[in-house]
Amino acid sequence: MPDSPPADDLAALQRLREAHDALTSQLAKRIVGQHQVIEEMLIAILAGGHCLLVGVPGLAKTLMVHTLADALELSFNRIQFTPDLMPADITGTELLQEDRSTGAREFRFVEGPVFANVVLADEVNRTPPKTQAALLEAMQEHQVTVGGHRHRLPEPFFVLATQNPIEQEGTYPLPEAQQDRFMLQIRVDYPSEDEEFQIVRQMTTPKPEPIEQVLTQEELVGLQDVVRRLPVADHVLRYATTFTRWTRQETEGVPDFIRDYVTWGAGPRASQHLVMAAKAHAMLRAREHVSIDDVKAVAAPVIRHRIVTNFNAEADGVTAQEIVQRLIDVIPTDPRKASNLSKLPNVFASAATNDEDR
Repeated sequence: MPDSPPADDLAALQRLREAHDALTSQLAKRIVGQHQVIEEMLIAILAGGHCLLVGVPGLAKTLMVHTLADALELSFNRIQFTPDLMPADITGTELLQEDRSTGAREFRFVEGPVFANVVLADEVNRTPPKTQAALLEAMQEHQVTVGGHRHRLPEPFFVLATQNPIEQEGTYPLPEAQQDRFMLQIRVDYPSEDEEFQIVRQMTTPKPEPIEQVLTQEELVGLQDVVRRLPVADHVLRYATTFTRWTRQETEGVPDFIRDYVTWGAGPRASQHLVMAAKAHAMLRAREHVSIDDVKAVAAPVIRHRIVTNFNAEADGVTAQEIVQRLIDVIPTDPRKASNLSKLPNVFASAATNDEDR
């Protein structure tokens, strides 16, 4: 059993619980429903990760991100990705300037829109790969390189990219290496009938209430440090690494459905993101330790965009989301059972799972 967090960290857990309730209240002024989406965005921000929001147009993805930035005292920039967007349009560029008093000329760096705490990369798959690559360096290194000089980005720094899943003509699909940089893939679904009614009523009335600040930048950075210090027991770490390893065909003893439907599985970064996201999930509930249930709760948004399915999966209508759910159902939570497990049944072929194998 890991040691209990120090008293300061316990106070931070309670502060976060209060901030979570306050954030929910503030976001409700502009956003109707989408509670799961908002929670997953908060998990990524607390864990210091980036998000890929997938949803059709008109579901208030931009409004959610902007409202969250306002409530957290974070600077916000929106970049509309288009086929003609160049890397310098994101990172910034060096301009030649002349000193009128001396006549000396020198280059001065002009920051691009990526220099903000929260960057909304709208329709990121509509821009060519070289521009996507410029964003990739910013996401991974928290810096940009222009003219051979490195420029640090403001901290904290988050990229929340949106992607339209229904319109694929004229797009440049994100390569797997870049998708792997996103901690979570967040699905933004249609609202329910009652929620849509509330949205129409709210958006056709006078201007909504202003958003009040809930956390400062300094408080947010402090909470991110607490997330990293939150204890995790070895059996929870083992479960997270097992979950990732069982998405790969090469792993001994994986279920038949992995060999049948998966071409490539998740890499080691997925295990790291599973643990960090599980820590943030536990913190949002003011709990001192991370459990296997926390890992299960974040498994789908962390893993599903890292699994590459094959033609058999497409033919049988099996999605990465279903594969993740099946893994949740069959991976033993007892490490002793996991170490002695040889082979699992094909759970897609049979509706019932053998309890003895679990």
